Amino acid sequence: MKVKSFVLAGLILSGCATTPVTNRSQFMMVSPQEEMTMGATEAQKVVQTSKISTDRVLQERIKRIGKKIAAISGRDDFAWEFTVIDDATPNAFCLPGGKVFFYTGILKITENDDQIAAVMGHEIAHALARHGAERMSMQMASNLGAQVLATALNIPAQYQNLYSQAYGITSQVGLILPYSRKFEHEADQIGVYLMWKAGYEPRQALRFWENMARLSGSGQKPPAFLSTHPADNARIQEIRNYIPHLPAQR
Repeated sequence: MKVKSFVLAGLILSGCATTPVTNRSQFMMVSPQEEMTMGATEAQKVVQTSKISTDRVLQERIKRIGKKIAAISGRDDFAWEFTVIDDATPNAFCLPGGKVFFYTGILKITENDDQIAAVMGHEIAHALARHGAERMSMQMASNLGAQVLATALNIPAQYQNLYSQAYGITSQVGLILPYSRKFEHEADQIGVYLMWKAGYEPRQALRFWENMARLSGSGQKPPAFLSTHPADNARIQEIRNYIPHLPAQR
C-alpha cells in the first residue's frame, strides 16, 4: 500500500521536461522555481566559504567568456554570475539559475579562451539541461521514504545531502556532481553547441579533453573531477563525431 501511494504521489507531483539541443525527455520531481531558488541559496554559501580570487584580469576574462555563452543560451531568466575561486582543485560547476564558478586549478589546464569556453559550455549545459534536478528526481523516486521538497528555501534535513550530491556542492570543496555517463556525454554535446554558437572554436574542446587525458595518463588526474565521468577516449571520440554535425551557420 505504501509503495502504491508513493508511486501515485510521484505520478501526480512529477512533471516532464525536455533537454535543449538533444531534445531528450526527462522525469522531474523538482520544479524549476525550487531548483533556481536552491541554486541561489547554495551560491551564497559557496561565496561565503570559498576564497574568491583577487585577480581582476582573470575574473573579467571568465565573465567575458561566460556572458557570451549566456547570451545565446536562451535563458534570459537566469541571473547569470561568473566567479573565479582561488583553489588548486581542477574544478568548475554551474548552479541552477546561472551561478558559475571556476577554480584557478582548472584554468591552469586550459590553454586559451576557446578551451575555457569548452569548460564553460559544458558546465552551463548541465544547468540548462537540469541534470541536477533530474538526478534528484531519480534519487527521490528510488527512495520509497522520500517526500517531494516542501519549499526550496527550507530544504528538509533529510534532503540536504541529496542536494549536495545532485549539484556537486560539498562543504568547502564544491566538487562537481558525479553525473552519470549519459549526463556527461549530453553536457559535452550541448556544451560544444553552446561554445560554437557563441563564436568559439569547437575543436578546442577536443584539445582540452586531450589535456585532461594526458593528466590522467600521468597519474595526476583529480579523482573528484573525473571519477565518474566517461573514459577520456570515449568522451573525445564522441565530441569528435559530433562536431561535423554542427549547423552550417551560427
